[in-house]
Amino acid sequence: MQVRAIDIANLLGGTVEGDENILVAKPAKIEEGEPGAISFFANSKYEEYVYTCKSSVILVANAFKPKQPVEATLVRVADVYSSLSILLEHFSEYSKKAPSGISAQAVIDSSANIGENTTVEALAYIGKNVILGKNVTVYPQAYIGDNVVIGDGSIIYAGVKIYKDTQIGQQCIIHAGAVLGSDGFGFAPQSDGSFKKIPQLGYVEIGNDVEIGANCTIDRATMDKTVIGDGVKIDNLVHIAHNVFIDKNTVMAAQVGIAGSTYIGKNCMLGGQAGLVGHLKIADGVKIQAQSGVGKSVKVPEAAIQGSPAIDYAKASRMYAVMRNLPELYKRINDLEKRVKQKDKNA
Repeated sequence: MQVRAIDIANLLGGTVEGDENILVAKPAKIEEGEPGAISFFANSKYEEYVYTCKSSVILVANAFKPKQPVEATLVRVADVYSSLSILLEHFSEYSKKAPSGISAQAVIDSSANIGENTTVEALAYIGKNVILGKNVTVYPQAYIGDNVVIGDGSIIYAGVKIYKDTQIGQQCIIHAGAVLGSDGFGFAPQSDGSFKKIPQLGYVEIGNDVEIGANCTIDRATMDKTVIGDGVKIDNLVHIAHNVFIDKNTVMAAQVGIAGSTYIGKNCMLGGQAGLVGHLKIADGVKIQAQSGVGKSVKVPEAAIQGSPAIDYAKASRMYAVMRNLPELYKRINDLEKRVKQKDKNA
């Protein structure tokens, strides 16, 4: 597929500086641009590449003022990152393979209901009473247990395991190796020191437009349901325990761990390796920095916290600044003590 610069600008609501009719066929990183590609510039750290990039077109912000001549045609837009998302989606529409139907090597129970234009590839397993909506894609070796519901347009990548009763909304993407609906970590300590398993009778509910990264695990509820709200984006290697509720449009980076029965509000951001203990309530818009250990609820919306135990981000930054100077402060205190002692001797 080749697209003119002017067509890209029209798609993104932008303007063109340079050759409106120059053609591009693919996106490329600005450091590795080449003729026939489109690159983007959104971070000032990469400005040097704008002047050396070989791409035919570069996507830039309206406010960008070049300090040197730029060979490439520029497409100016209000928000580069948002425009990039639209542009890449546009390119991906042309690269998507056509539905290939139901493989003869897939195992599908006769009670399953398969929607129009849905693809089920080789060695996938579809259990009893499963409902797959329209335009769903199930890749090889995926396991979909009994009574699972998957909404229109969702993609289930290879090796995904979806336990019984799980409900998945429309336009979701579940990446390879993810496990949805596994048992929560529930055990009752016994008098002899052993642990008795507590049956996990609930299920997992995934909203619309959710993306779940590779090798994530989302546990079924002990009772009722574990909920992932609409628009939530989960990176690879995240664990979400039983009865957790994650509200709309929250995002979390890799290796986050959330213990049972914790509620996370709308539009929160969790950095990589953040850990949350159980039974917490996190207000809307809270930002949890990477590797933070959260041991108590955060009640203030839009708060930013950091550290282990996690505290207010600004306070944590000030504490870190002091901590970095501890060797020098320690030396100064020692010097002062020596002077005081010497003064006492001379008194």
